[in-house]
Amino acid sequence: MAVAGSGWGLAQLAEALGSSEQALRLIVSILMGYPFALFQRYFLFQKETYLIHLYNVFTGLSIAYFNFGMQFFHSLLCVLIQFLILRLMGRTITAVFTTFFFQMVKLSFLLHRFVERSPLFSFALPSSNCGWKSGHRSKPAGRISLNNTNNDFFQTYLMAGYYFTATEHYDIKWTMPHCVLTLKLIGLAIDYYDGGKDPEFLTPEQRRFAVRGVPTLLEVSGFSYFYGAFMVGPQFSMTDYQKLARCEMTDVQGQRPNSFVPALKRLSLGLLFLVTYTLSSLYVSDEYLISDDYMEKPFWFRCGYILIWGKIILYKYVTCWLVTEGVCILVGLGYNGKDQSGKPLWDACANMKVWLYETTPLFTGTIASFNINTNAWVARYIFKRLKFLGNKLLSQALALFFLAIWHGLHSGYLVCFQMELLIVIVERQVINLVRDSPPLSTLASITALRPIFYILQQANHWMFMGYSLVPFCLFTWDKWMKVYRSIYFFGHVLFLTLLLVLPYIRRLIVPRKEKLKKAE
Repeated sequence: MAVAGSGWGLAQLAEALGSSEQALRLIVSILMGYPFALFQRYFLFQKETYLIHLYNVFTGLSIAYFNFGMQFFHSLLCVLIQFLILRLMGRTITAVFTTFFFQMVKLSFLLHRFVERSPLFSFALPSSNCGWKSGHRSKPAGRISLNNTNNDFFQTYLMAGYYFTATEHYDIKWTMPHCVLTLKLIGLAIDYYDGGKDPEFLTPEQRRFAVRGVPTLLEVSGFSYFYGAFMVGPQFSMTDYQKLARCEMTDVQGQRPNSFVPALKRLSLGLLFLVTYTLSSLYVSDEYLISDDYMEKPFWFRCGYILIWGKIILYKYVTCWLVTEGVCILVGLGYNGKDQSGKPLWDACANMKVWLYETTPLFTGTIASFNINTNAWVARYIFKRLKFLGNKLLSQALALFFLAIWHGLHSGYLVCFQMELLIVIVERQVINLVRDSPPLSTLASITALRPIFYILQQANHWMFMGYSLVPFCLFTWDKWMKVYRSIYFFGHVLFLTLLLVLPYIRRLIVPRKEKLKKAE
């Protein structure tokens, strides 16, 4: 519940803008990161680290209270419990198993109650995905990895929040930033666990992020409530935060980072997407997808609308991530070393590769350019730690299942990620088929035809990207099923058919010698 806005005039302003007060508070909160970052740059640079931690705690809690009132205590409770886990249980296997057992009992109870109430999952466990305004995100049940299980409390706490606050719409409530906090605390626990291992048994990536010392309560709190990432991310490690507090995240040691211009560029780009989304949303909306007017339109129109809607609907996420990335760059957290020519890089907190996102004709290209910071987190802490399974596809499926549950308990989230996995598998098969088939590779290399192929690929790409996003954005079984029925489950039929047929097509048009070369 947000703080009453009558004194601030936010309710009236939101109404005038055609927005909700909660959405306006969110935008104000992430934009406030810029004056906060300027204050830290000019008044706290090279000051004592405890002052920086206190500043981050104060600003972060202020943002939490401004948006959610006294419900900020949810995040505060989890931060305190995380600190106690680090201090009292340490880096021991006992701590891992104790927390894992305790939280899995609670999580199983919550999942059981949800399954009983969902018609979709009378035969399967629930899962979900992410949202810009969503109050629905969480971590997965039943983690086997010893590195991850000691944070099932935060997964379960978040899932309990989803369960008791869930609605049929996007909601900006305390569970929205809590999903960001959940990943942050889980990552901290894993890195702390790695910090107790012999560096020889860690990968270079794990050595980089391993937390060797024991963080103080103030340090953990400052890390958790950093104003530039509290509401919508991005994710960053404790080691990077510690460097920021020591004023080491700069391109010129001993001086403030020269990051004003890069930060301004990301802010400007974010505001451009905000304007684009705001104007486009006047004509394209979630509500129209389930309206009677939409259902009465011809099939080609329904498909075309999904294509355009899928492109526009993601701009609200892009807006938030670009604006918050600018805050991180401005304060120095976005510093990522220098390139080969000595030019500083400011993409450590990047969540978007805008040019790739706008130009790629591939689903895998969109995945590589969208929410990349969170995807990197999942790759580092989930996917790579499932290597013991010996099956890359299974590890990928489990990582996507993790993402689904992390985002919430609505059935549409799981359906979205299932569809994403199916499309990616088929796309890779098609790419390999074109590459290995002489006739297809020759056809694809004709320069005059490339623009035609590109347009067709883009249309296919965004049509089925939008198709996958339908359950993601509509959440509930009755809504997304209504839309899918209206287009006859076109995406599922097409990609399941291709999944079954492509191996036989490959046998027909790929020469045997090409197959032997690939096998070698």
